[in-house]
Amino acid sequence: MNVEQHYKDAGALLEGHFILSSGNHSNRYLQSAKVLEDPKRAEVLANELAYLIVKSGITIDTVCAPALGGVIAGFELARALDVRSIFVERKEGVMELRRGFEIREGEKVLICEDIITTGGSAMEAAAVIEKLGGEVVSFAALANRGFCQRDGSSSEPKAECKLPKDVPFFALDDFEFAMYTPDECPLCAEGSQAIKPGSRS
Repeated sequence: MNVEQHYKDAGALLEGHFILSSGNHSNRYLQSAKVLEDPKRAEVLANELAYLIVKSGITIDTVCAPALGGVIAGFELARALDVRSIFVERKEGVMELRRGFEIREGEKVLICEDIITTGGSAMEAAAVIEKLGGEVVSFAALANRGFCQRDGSSSEPKAECKLPKDVPFFALDDFEFAMYTPDECPLCAEGSQAIKPGSRS
């Protein structure tokens, strides 16, 4: 599957001058909300991700996604895997399991995001699940920003990756973009104005 082409066709792979959630700048940006607004495309991508996970032989009872960005990806992956779908969300800045969702002792949970950069939000979600007695058996995302090493990739994880090395991480493709601090950004030096298209302001 040409995952990058799916993002391009959906207008979800942006080119320009962007401020990332980290505060760094880049000339490319992934907007997964755009690739997931088409239910048929979301289903195709989730089915491909589910295939990789099933092929690994991991047993999964539930898919849990951090809200808001991971909810659609998590739901579609749960549907493809034929398991339960839940999500955690922030309340006063702290990730919680709400809305009547519960975790059984020993329940095997996969944490799913639309995009994993360093894995910070995924690890917050994992901490909630483990505190309630669940077992996080895997992480997954449609796209990997290249900081963490996905299953089957030969690229080495970077120091910024927060995902544990002993838990498998599945993603459809790596999207490694050039990043610059604002002080060293060549686009800024050229007089270009950076914009922030993401969900975090």
